[in-house]
Amino acid sequence: AGKCGTCGPGYPSPLEAMKGKSWDNIPRWPREQLLYLPCIYRNTGTALPDFLATVDVDPSSPGYCQVIHRLPMPHVGDELHHSGWNVCSSCHGDPTKTRNLLVLPSLVSSRVYIVDVGTEPRAPRLHKVVEAQELSQKASAAFPHTSHCLGSGEILLSCLGDPAGNGRGTFVLLDGETFEVKGNWEKGEKIPALGYDFWYQPRHQVLLSTEWGVPKVLAQGFDPRDVEKGLYGRHINVWDWGSHSLLQQLDLGPGSIPLEIRFLHDPRASQGFVGCALSGAIQRFHKSQDGSWAVEKVIEVPSKKVQGWLLPDMPALITDILLSLDDRFLYFSNWLHGDVRQYDISDPRQPRLVGQVFLGGSICKGGAVTVLEDRELRDQPEPCVIQGKKIPGGPQMLQLSLDGRRLYVTTSLFSAWDRQFYPDLIR
Repeated sequence: AGKCGTCGPGYPSPLEAMKGKSWDNIPRWPREQLLYLPCIYRNTGTALPDFLATVDVDPSSPGYCQVIHRLPMPHVGDELHHSGWNVCSSCHGDPTKTRNLLVLPSLVSSRVYIVDVGTEPRAPRLHKVVEAQELSQKASAAFPHTSHCLGSGEILLSCLGDPAGNGRGTFVLLDGETFEVKGNWEKGEKIPALGYDFWYQPRHQVLLSTEWGVPKVLAQGFDPRDVEKGLYGRHINVWDWGSHSLLQQLDLGPGSIPLEIRFLHDPRASQGFVGCALSGAIQRFHKSQDGSWAVEKVIEVPSKKVQGWLLPDMPALITDILLSLDDRFLYFSNWLHGDVRQYDISDPRQPRLVGQVFLGGSICKGGAVTVLEDRELRDQPEPCVIQGKKIPGGPQMLQLSLDGRRLYVTTSLFSAWDRQFYPDLIR
């Protein structure tokens, strides 16, 4: 990838991506111009398909901050959730690869939509549908969540369960050209009881995955009693990258519910962070001297004692985390409390809070909830009002621009949970 004409998609390193320059130091994408945003109709009472919105974020454009295109899916009730790419910087050394297709799994219907964003980026079109039956028949898998492209050109999907809605931490491989299901990625008899997100680091021969909950249980909404019954996750699962076998399960404690997991971007690094939703903790995972993996809690967001809510103690509910490409900052969202936080992680063992902004949440002034005891704030935060409108819901998914200067935030977590905790968001 060091000669003109031999570069594939993406960048040779995270730091080069942050600079926005190619290998020959010529600016390529100084600033993002479009965002692709999954928009959900499921559980809203509106019988329309979910759609992919294209948002113009070019400040010089007359359509700035507007939805300029909508691509509806062919079916109703999919519950679009995460998205990924057909190829990425893992394939940077292959000039035959092009990052032109968006991989869009459906968390409830188990379909996987492949969307063409290369032919006309401002007006994406549907390229292919991988039906749920194919995941079921070839991999006994359902409820796909995270998709990552691999250096081999294949696409790896993590799934929450089996076709019956039971928990099963399985993975599905898709062909990177035809998008046919090739089968399961994992090998051996040991499979985690639950699945959710994952991140892989080939230099350390490891893949780490997390656990949300049993699909048919969490799809009905959140019941604290289900946590006590063991129907929600508590482990980081450590896989051997070469043999695809489960090596370790790192127990993060009862009621932790580890969701999003991120390695440091430095490809030499053997550490990263995972956000534990219900316990309100950020755990640092790292490779030990003997080659095993370990975790330690480095951040804890305390629950608040409240009145007028589901429980007397309101957890933060950490739902998404991300790292800047230079591994300087950690960001995460507290979906229930309503704040997004920025930590300096120059010392990963001792993160320092350096930024915080409230974007809605359940404890705003004037709402139904009264905070009786708060170990962090003196007063309940003001509602978030933008262009005269109070923003319902709380901050959830995060995306940081490559240069680290702009943070994009969405508010929906999962439609059944949105409906339960933020009915105004559903409306």
